[in-house]
Amino acid sequence: MSVKTVVMVLGFVLVGCGQWALAGQQQGEKIMVVDDMGRRIELAREARRVISLAPHITENLFTVGAEKQLVGVVDYSDYPEAAADIRSVGSYKRFNLEVIAALQPDLIIGWASGNGMGSLQQLVDLGFTVYISNPQTLLSVADNLERYGELTNNLVRGGEAARQFRQGVAQLERENQQTSQLNVFYQVWNKPLQTLNGSHIISDVIRLCGGRNAFADAAVIAPRIGVESVLAANPQVIIASGMGEARPQWLDQWRDWPELEAVKNEDLYFIPPDHLQRHTVRMLLGARQMCQQLKEVRKKAALR
Repeated sequence: MSVKTVVMVLGFVLVGCGQWALAGQQQGEKIMVVDDMGRRIELAREARRVISLAPHITENLFTVGAEKQLVGVVDYSDYPEAAADIRSVGSYKRFNLEVIAALQPDLIIGWASGNGMGSLQQLVDLGFTVYISNPQTLLSVADNLERYGELTNNLVRGGEAARQFRQGVAQLERENQQTSQLNVFYQVWNKPLQTLNGSHIISDVIRLCGGRNAFADAAVIAPRIGVESVLAANPQVIIASGMGEARPQWLDQWRDWPELEAVKNEDLYFIPPDHLQRHTVRMLLGARQMCQQLKEVRKKAALR
């Protein structure tokens, strides 16, 4: 699709949106929030046509009660099941500008780390209102839930979801305050061998559970590493991700290196990726599972 085509479609869209915004200003109060990049996002009234550019954003919009306002999502927006019935605008890495323009959104919610700031800036330059999400801590998930509630006029549900989430995080914090710190390697995938650094939200979960991310100091957020790097880090615990609910077979490949502390002590674990790698309320499920796994490691160590 040519840029000229997008601009032509967008011209018609913005005329309609401008009239809608004017009507909203007359009927309700202006809404203003600050997104995760520190940008002021202003709406004349609550968003009625929302596009989500990441599966976890889609899930969070359902959580705050804004599912009826969702007119477009990206591929793999599969939770809850009803999300699969919403029009796709492409993948989170490559969305279709023409489809987005045709859906006439008054709000687009993007993901800085996943969509890329260049792609999101293109949407801003085309005149769309874009809220950019980039949660790096568990508590920032709650912040986004509240803001989505404000932007879509679902303040009560958004606020309650955020409150319960913060409460769950605080409980885990209390339960794991006095625990001994463990060296944890979180493995996203095996080919290529990939992990996450200290700025990723999963590193915050590891910290919450009394661990330290073995690759926290990596320069990029999702570094590709070699087996030699893992051997040098010598983690006490290896926690694997995967593609679904089943424990990946490649996790057991670490048994080829019996000198690793995690292998020596049989501390190879798995957590379903949707419970940790999607920045949603389900992260509490993954966090509880990880904290329990690290408790098991400490318990076994105490008996040795």
